[in-house]
Amino acid sequence: MSSDSIPEALPAASEAPADSPFRTEPTARDEAPQFVLPLVVHLEKTDPPARNDALVTAARAVLTILADPRSLGEEEGGAEGEWAQVMRDWQDARIRKVVRRARGAEWRKASTLPGITVTGGHAEVRVFPPVPLDGWPKELAKLQVSGTELEDPSAPPVPDPAGPVLWMNPDVGMSAGKAMAQAGHGAQLAWWELSDTERKAWREAGFPLSVGTPDPARWRELTASGLPVVRDAGFTEIAPGSCTVVADHPALRR
Repeated sequence: MSSDSIPEALPAASEAPADSPFRTEPTARDEAPQFVLPLVVHLEKTDPPARNDALVTAARAVLTILADPRSLGEEEGGAEGEWAQVMRDWQDARIRKVVRRARGAEWRKASTLPGITVTGGHAEVRVFPPVPLDGWPKELAKLQVSGTELEDPSAPPVPDPAGPVLWMNPDVGMSAGKAMAQAGHGAQLAWWELSDTERKAWREAGFPLSVGTPDPARWRELTASGLPVVRDAGFTEIAPGSCTVVADHPALRR
């Protein structure tokens, strides 16, 4: 579905700062300890979720952990949240995400680890606090990255243009896990661009968003619009620098 050499997002409209986590050439961030954000999709053989539902749910899972008080140091009493330090460490280095799949007992064991399960229409995705690249919990390390593809049994819902939309590149094919990681990148870029007030409103609404694939002409317009764009680092599946997702949020359409 994706690999441990996970893609990284890159800003498209302007040159990334010298210490950006979204540069492909070596930066100071490479000297920091490297972490990865694990996401596990619940994938039973006989009842898999639709692909679009899984992408939406993965993106919402990333937003949910970014906004969680345990990540932000906003727990009751003003004490720093238990995940705040590792979330900072993750975001201070390269931004990496890995999507794995679990079913049956594997899913139940994974669900006992600290994390957050986000449910979509039918999809379930559990997101965990970042872990060192070489320090995965055994319950997650043994889960498969590849091997199962997801399909949409019918045409996905048409994205609501009045709300947040993650637009996927119509010319780049990706496995379901890769696309889920990329959708998570796009959601994170949008989150970073929003003001505190805009973030609060999105969070309180339950992080509504949709995922869509525009036609090629519309895609070209979106990539030139100034909205945040995810570019892949090229470790797996697609060529380095490929634009994969445009993060479209009403507050960013300036």
